[in-house]
Amino acid sequence: MMEKTFDPAAVEGRIAELWESEGAFRAGRPDRAQGAPYTIVIPPPNVTGSLHMGHALNNTLQDVLCRFERMRGRDVLWQPGTDHAGIATQMVVERQLAQRGEPSRRDMGRKAFLERVWAWKEESGGTIVGQLKRLGASCDWSRERFTMGTDGAPDDQMVRAVTKVFVELHRKKRIYRAKRLVNWDPHFESAISDLEVLQVEKRGSFKWDRPAVDAEEPKPLDLAALEKLLAKDASGHLYYFDYPLEGASYDAANPDTFIRIATTRPETMLGDTAIAVHPENERLKHLIGRKAVLPLVGRLIPIVGDDYADPEKGTGAVKITPAHDFNDFEVGKRHTLAQVNILDDKARILIEGNPDFAAMAGPDAGEVRALHGLDRFAARVRVVALMAERGLVAKIEPTTHTVPHGDRSNVVIEPYLTDQWYVDAKTLAEPAMEAVRTGKTQFVPENWEKTYFQWLENIEPWCISRQLWWGHRIPAWYGPDGTVFVEHSEDEANAAAAKHYGKAAALTRDEDVLDTWFSSALWPFSTLGWPDATPELARYYPTNVLVTGFDIIFFWVARMMMMGIHFMDEVPFSTVYIHALVRDEKGAKMSKSKGNVIDPIDLVDRYGADALRFTLAAMAAQGRDIKLSTQRVEGYRNFATKLWNAARFAEMNGCVRTDFDPKSAKLPLNRWALGELAKAVDEVTAAIEAYRFNDAANAAYRFVWNVFCDWYLELAKPVLTGEDEVAKAETRASVAFVLDGIAKLLHPFMPYVTEELWAVKGAEGPKRETILALADWPKYEGFVDPSAEAEIGRLVDLVSEIRSARSETNVPAGAQIPLVLVTSDAETKAWAGRWNDTLKRLARLSDISFASTPPAQSIQIVVRGEVAALPLEGVIDIPAEHARLAKEIEKLDGEMKKIEAKLGNADFMARAPEEVVEEQRERLEEASARREKLAEAFGRLGGAG
Repeated sequence: MMEKTFDPAAVEGRIAELWESEGAFRAGRPDRAQGAPYTIVIPPPNVTGSLHMGHALNNTLQDVLCRFERMRGRDVLWQPGTDHAGIATQMVVERQLAQRGEPSRRDMGRKAFLERVWAWKEESGGTIVGQLKRLGASCDWSRERFTMGTDGAPDDQMVRAVTKVFVELHRKKRIYRAKRLVNWDPHFESAISDLEVLQVEKRGSFKWDRPAVDAEEPKPLDLAALEKLLAKDASGHLYYFDYPLEGASYDAANPDTFIRIATTRPETMLGDTAIAVHPENERLKHLIGRKAVLPLVGRLIPIVGDDYADPEKGTGAVKITPAHDFNDFEVGKRHTLAQVNILDDKARILIEGNPDFAAMAGPDAGEVRALHGLDRFAARVRVVALMAERGLVAKIEPTTHTVPHGDRSNVVIEPYLTDQWYVDAKTLAEPAMEAVRTGKTQFVPENWEKTYFQWLENIEPWCISRQLWWGHRIPAWYGPDGTVFVEHSEDEANAAAAKHYGKAAALTRDEDVLDTWFSSALWPFSTLGWPDATPELARYYPTNVLVTGFDIIFFWVARMMMMGIHFMDEVPFSTVYIHALVRDEKGAKMSKSKGNVIDPIDLVDRYGADALRFTLAAMAAQGRDIKLSTQRVEGYRNFATKLWNAARFAEMNGCVRTDFDPKSAKLPLNRWALGELAKAVDEVTAAIEAYRFNDAANAAYRFVWNVFCDWYLELAKPVLTGEDEVAKAETRASVAFVLDGIAKLLHPFMPYVTEELWAVKGAEGPKRETILALADWPKYEGFVDPSAEAEIGRLVDLVSEIRSARSETNVPAGAQIPLVLVTSDAETKAWAGRWNDTLKRLARLSDISFASTPPAQSIQIVVRGEVAALPLEGVIDIPAEHARLAKEIEKLDGEMKKIEAKLGNADFMARAPEEVVEEQRERLEEASARREKLAEAFGRLGGAG
């Protein structure tokens, strides 16, 4: 006997243990030896992480594909694993040390610290893996991998893979060391990737203009007020400084004696090496070729002509600081400008012991030397004060601008000139682009190819070194004279050094580690055992599809393409499916600061994993973000309940599995239901194959809820309670057969409830050959019966149309109304006679009659080319209803016109938040659909008047 209700909390753990004991998700099962391989590598979540809604969507879609293909007989490998997450993990452990009052990372030393990190990883690093298992992810958990390997030892396979790639690319001159600008996090004292940089909008409030010489009440610059304000937030202001021209005596009233620049970072002026003016700037181009005196420092800097200087922006002249701004760095390269770094790795002013600054400092730089060691923001205030003392500050005004912040440290990121290791990404990008151009790898949706190409065509050298301790240490050793030896091991480096120097030499290993993305770029083949020639590598590479978010197309997808093609001579995956974002129910991005984050595990606890999974799949339309509300999840929990209750109804009515041959069914009702099941299977199959997850889920939903529960079981009730034992037996067997088909159809989306139903229903009847996770995907050829569809489908359509017409025209729910079939066709009359009682019951009809023309005061509906009329005289006030519908249509037209005007307004589209624009589009779509229905009802009533 089935339980009265389906309780996910009581079932999910037991089902997960069943899958584990059966080895259901293991790749290479003997029974799949002849099956074609199907491989997906999981985008490895950070080992520090916990499941968020993006993970839940990403892994649900992967699981749908894997369960689907596993049921189709493929040898599925869903490769799981986690990423060591260099900065995040180091931060977590350092914070833990501080909270416990233990020695800091630097106090305990590298070896002891890394031992603590590994201990933390073993103790607390598996949280997200456990959460993925709760979601029902059918990964081959026996093959779980970690980007740092088992213990990070040099002989570990994952470590050897990373080392081999680095060494080989270095030998091919695709990896090199160079001094360039990087995103520098002063908190971690490390370079970080673009992905780890958040752009935060800032705006200040301080405003001051230099008073005119003859001002009656001159207002001096209140440096104390400015300092107090900047102590709260140093960003958000534009400072206008005058740089005296060479050979001119500075006069604030005479613009011929200076050139004015505007900057948001005054402290960086200490590293200025030029001023740029647009060559076509009519007001300033005469200054190109001259020199200005860099205030405070006394350095003469050239005024160069460059398109980077926008004549319409700021003063039209731009200070160029190549060592502290990415754009300035490029300008500096074009004009062969010196690069003067004025910050240390903690973002403090670096004057003493700075040869670049000393080489270009003028004779009056004495006061600047007092800035040495100051924090950059304290120096900002001091530089403004020094400029003000010299009368060189023209004005200060609030400005709105974006300021880069570290996503982990939350400190302002500095463009910083430093020696780092780089990959020649431009060369590696060429074959990666060609693979997509030729269709070896396809993006779904296709429009993401444009993003992929846009980045690769403009790719910069990839900075792969990080000044951390946790990560793959760079396999480079330095000799006494700085010569670098890049080798697979210390022994090989020593041998190379001895050969180079002619004798043994003391070597020092590079302190840096590799960017986390470097090891994850190897994920599709390193997880399969590369660089060893493993059987798994031969069978499962290349993988079939990558499911990921658009935000890491640059950082991960493209780099896997580069590395896979270079080292495996084959693309790492044939398809890249890019899913959208999961937003809150109003369309806003989820964020902790907004307080709108929805925890997927909370939803699993409340509604079950199946409900959450089905919600995400049903809403995963290509190219459209998901607006998630708990009500939707609750709704799909109710769907699981509906299915469970339908199965209980079947049980109570003796619908037990038998050796039923569905093609032997005689009753049109059963043949129709079996045909509808076959159609649903074909529809779901085609949609999953095309990565239209929402269409697949919704097709399954429609069949289960509408066809099976609402129609088949309803129409089967008289048979199941009737006296015809032959018909009853066939219907019982047919219902049980369809229930099995439903379990298979829904399994990729709702694995827990379907596996439980499979077990419960398998307790009776023929013995199950396997658990549902390993059962065959249904194939129902020859099930569609046109005559049965004509018989039952016609009934379903007619009742549905009558119900719709009643609702649209406000016919009272309890009212019994007549139906007139406008026909003289004998077949139609015979059909109506067969279903007379059913039609009356389901459509609330008082009687059914026939006529050659529709009666007066009736609304008309057309079903399968035949006219049916519903006389409504005395049931509703037809003129009043007609007027109501006209008024509603007019109101909708007005609303739609307003929305269309908004969406057609370029200013609104530019300024409105993304979620507001999307909301307007949805409102327009809903209004349009509603108007269409009202217009149809209006037209029907028009004929009734």
